[in-house]
Amino acid sequence: MRHLGHAVLDMLLPPRCLACATPVLAEGTLCGDCFHGIRLIGPPLCECCGIPFLHAGQGEPALGGGLLCPRCAAEPPPYRRARAAYLYNAGAKRLLLPFKYAGRTELALPLARQMARAGRALLAEAELLLPVPLHRRRLLSRGYNQAGLLAGRLSGLSGVPWAPDLLRRTRRTAALAGQGAAARAAQLEGAFRLASGGAARVAGRRLLLVDDVLTSGATASACAAVLLAAGAARVEVLAAARVPDPRQDEDT
Repeated sequence: MRHLGHAVLDMLLPPRCLACATPVLAEGTLCGDCFHGIRLIGPPLCECCGIPFLHAGQGEPALGGGLLCPRCAAEPPPYRRARAAYLYNAGAKRLLLPFKYAGRTELALPLARQMARAGRALLAEAELLLPVPLHRRRLLSRGYNQAGLLAGRLSGLSGVPWAPDLLRRTRRTAALAGQGAAARAAQLEGAFRLASGGAARVAGRRLLLVDDVLTSGATASACAAVLLAAGAARVEVLAAARVPDPRQDEDT
């Protein structure tokens, strides 16, 4: 009966591409053109920050295996590992920008499915999912926290519990687009804190931060620093998309 119901719905409301609304064969998929426009991230990549390499020769050998980008080899971030599903290119933007700014909240599930694939190893070890928070004014104007929607969907897919309001953004920061890594870090200093009683919930636990786009890692690093200072055993990061060059002008 369920399959019959889906068939009837497909006749009445034909499935559409998630990105461009072109008719497709199955709900929740991309058309051929949009599919070929995106790139799923896989090896070779930086074992620490998850930046993809064009070839393995771009990385430096890491202790324990894998490769590191020059930046992580010189100055590792406070989080242990970061992974993302998509390279943040023009194709990925056709999914991420409507999801983030245009109320396309139904995209959270297909995005989370790809994140669960890319972050399988991280999710297997995580004890709690924490979305990167929005400032209350931005949350009020947008109506939702896109990272919170992703974290909720990931929780449902993986069975790892999540805490939507445990990590909070205490002040609104200027737009990060166009700023280098150092300027981003300075803007975010002191911008995050735990909710009352939050330290007891994170102490000794393996935490996974969830966000939509990972750029320089400044936001993730600021959040990780707060969580580690509160006694977290480990912090890792899982995003829907990853900017390949941290100097590109994309906000996160």
